[in-house]
Amino acid sequence: MPSTTGLPTVIYDRPLSWVVPGFRYIGWEEYGSLTNALAEKVRGSGAATDLVLGVARGGIPVAMVLADALGAPVDYITVRSYTGIRKRTPPRVLSSPLATVKGRRLLLVDDLVDEGHTMAAAKLRLQRMAPKSIETAVIFKKPWSEFEPDYYLEVTDAWVVFPFEAHEVSRELGSRHGRKAGRPE
Repeated sequence: MPSTTGLPTVIYDRPLSWVVPGFRYIGWEEYGSLTNALAEKVRGSGAATDLVLGVARGGIPVAMVLADALGAPVDYITVRSYTGIRKRTPPRVLSSPLATVKGRRLLLVDDLVDEGHTMAAAKLRLQRMAPKSIETAVIFKKPWSEFEPDYYLEVTDAWVVFPFEAHEVSRELGSRHGRKAGRPE
């Protein structure tokens, strides 16, 4: 809902006071544009892809869009490295893809790379499965990332809030500030 200044006063059904400096909120329309732009970037490279692998959790919707655009099957690998906003643990690979990886050209995708440890752990696990090649793609890359993805759209130092996690972030921010979940001020 725009204010008299033309700027939004509400985001994700929450007052703008919930928008925290240093955070970048991505709505569904922008998310669609970003994932489609990433798909075009990968397709435009001309590289062949036999299987798209999404890093669960944030890489799953990205993988679905890229797999559809590239006409490739999709599968997932689960790596856990976050326990909350800006709370990291060493990455642990919790599951591997069900599809055959050996001898295939893989595109490993996630929503972003922060320090890059999650993507590095996923790629290392997949390399042990003898694929023909592994390329990586993300929407956002942090400037301090130790991992360099093959494809990315933008470098940002903001904490990116994707539309599929807006309520989760809202609840966590609310609990940090003594508010009940779902009850903004």
